[in-house]
Amino acid sequence: MSDFLTHGRILGGAATVPDLDAALGDYRDSLGLQVVEAGKLPADLAASWGCPANAGARYAALQPQSGTPCTLRIVEQPLPADFSPTRTFGWAAFEITVQDVFGWPAKLAGSGFEIVGSPREIPGLPYFVAMQMLGRGREMIYLNEVRSDTPTSDLPPAQSPVDRLFIVILATPDRAATFAWYRDRLGLEEGGTYMIPYTMISRAFGAPLDTLHGLTMAQKGRMPIVEIDDYPPQATARARSDGMLPSGNAIVTLAVDSLDRTGLDFITTPAARNGPVYGGRRAATVVGSAGELLELIEIG
Repeated sequence: MSDFLTHGRILGGAATVPDLDAALGDYRDSLGLQVVEAGKLPADLAASWGCPANAGARYAALQPQSGTPCTLRIVEQPLPADFSPTRTFGWAAFEITVQDVFGWPAKLAGSGFEIVGSPREIPGLPYFVAMQMLGRGREMIYLNEVRSDTPTSDLPPAQSPVDRLFIVILATPDRAATFAWYRDRLGLEEGGTYMIPYTMISRAFGAPLDTLHGLTMAQKGRMPIVEIDDYPPQATARARSDGMLPSGNAIVTLAVDSLDRTGLDFITTPAARNGPVYGGRRAATVVGSAGELLELIEIG
């Protein structure tokens, strides 16, 4: 575990779902993740996330069968009827490394996941094959079968049928400013900037599928962390009910060497927390330049 706990490592993500029991049927029973914690969201944790109205909400924390200490948390919260994924700024998707991506559509038949992008090989990109799906809270999940490392980054092959989050995707109105935020405050590095025909974004905004969209990968060494996507001018800030989490992909949790880095304006004072996610370490949450909630756990 000590080898895994390095600065910038993705330690988990949290998504909101309208029905916790139904979502558990998807993540636990269909994807095979293991519940490591469940209950009601503590008031102090909700306050640290900037969502005091979520105190007492039902939640569950799940980890992969591989034993990798990366946790996906699902929090029960009403789903606004007008929430549409991939049209607002903030966390747009969680990317999870899996085995046999071409087998997952059939395995997920009858679950609450809606497949919005079938697995496909991309010419010129032999490193991975991905598919995209939405959960019951309209949270976007990418399942990605890793085949090899890229020239600029190391990609983790799955050690269980569904393993861990290894890239998080952030939608932003200003890609350069957002990358600068992660560089200056967390010491992340640019792993590459690309212009690609990103069909998921084009479909969401009714643009031609060959429209080029910009993205920058923020990483640490050869470890990819945050894919920062430029969104078109029609995108908006993600609406939030008073005191509640953003809908869909709500929070990302990263490991950091220290919470005493400059420029980190925490929602509440860092505090040590127990449980499988924190292990007694200090944690605190900041709001990033695109309005995203970023929880930081100090590995020291």
